Amino acid sequence: MSKSAIVIGAGIVGLATARALASRGYKVTVIERSEKAIGASIRNFGMIWPIGQPEGKLYERALHAKSIWKEVLTGAKCWFHEGGSLHMAYEQDELEVLQQFAEVSAYRPVNMLSAQETLAKSPAVNGNSLLGSLYSDDEMIVDPREAIAAVPAYLTEKFGVTFVWNTAVSQINYPNVSSGLKDWSADEIYVCSGQDFETLYPEHFSAAPLTKCKLQMLRLEAQPDDWKIGPSLCGGLSLIHYHGFKAAASLPKLKARYEEQYSEYLKWGIHVMASQNGLGEITIGDSHEYALTFDPFDREFINTMILDYLATFAQFKSPKISQSWHGIYPKLKNGKNEIVIYPEDGVTIINGLGGNGMTLSFGLCDEIIAGTYSE
Repeated sequence: MSKSAIVIGAGIVGLATARALASRGYKVTVIERSEKAIGASIRNFGMIWPIGQPEGKLYERALHAKSIWKEVLTGAKCWFHEGGSLHMAYEQDELEVLQQFAEVSAYRPVNMLSAQETLAKSPAVNGNSLLGSLYSDDEMIVDPREAIAAVPAYLTEKFGVTFVWNTAVSQINYPNVSSGLKDWSADEIYVCSGQDFETLYPEHFSAAPLTKCKLQMLRLEAQPDDWKIGPSLCGGLSLIHYHGFKAAASLPKLKARYEEQYSEYLKWGIHVMASQNGLGEITIGDSHEYALTFDPFDREFINTMILDYLATFAQFKSPKISQSWHGIYPKLKNGKNEIVIYPEDGVTIINGLGGNGMTLSFGLCDEIIAGTYSE
């Protein structure tokens, strides 16, 4: 007789856990408090982003997650684009960081491009004062709104996963899970509650080095005439945001220059990237504010700063903004990449992936369920 499991939360971590369990023969029930996932899992770039991960376990986890994404998206008949990423340099110190990264990253599919080669790679790149760029072939874009909405039906059809929507789990007494007067039970229970630290096992979350991060993002309308930007585009500030670039020896020198020149940007955690979905819409962001509670109001000046910096490295056929929003995700304060907690026998909490949820969740959860995970 197959084992049973309950997964609480239908965001990317919950879906990745459900898939890892179901593909190994578990009878899986996913319980989600909303009628569909509406949190950070749908409020992001849709970037599967191995280049942001340092060499070793995390880079390999990202590649494994990408392979699972492709399997799931193909099965769910969802769009995805393996367009890679393009990182532009307009100052000599930015170019040095990219060159050093390329030199020490022989294990990655990366190469340096001249200014002319960069402009040939993407018609959206701002050519003024462009010195060159680094192109990485690893990165993939999904449409998070489409994918997170479609994956549940795929998991149901392929593996028989049951989804219970509009149901907030308020208590766990292993092996039982309760929502008001409704009860379920299973051999294993997984809590994938994202930013909701307050409902289940709050004492474990309050003891963990966790906070929350609010990000502001924008979306441009679908570009006219089916105009494509090609790879995802990144400005220099992203070099000091992602741990992967720490492999470049001169990164601290670049960071020192940014701290002086872009101090207000760093105060609000702004670095700027752009990705394009299958509809031709371009997602732009983002900022990073850290706290446990946020004002519900977005800051217009942050959106303006994002757009101003975007203009230094990219220009689009239509710059018309169609949407703006913010997302909130859990973030570890100790530099770790995730927390996996066992609050009682039979119960596992998976949380704290920060901005790496789309990139790492499928790989991480597959390791946890397979029993190969280690911190």
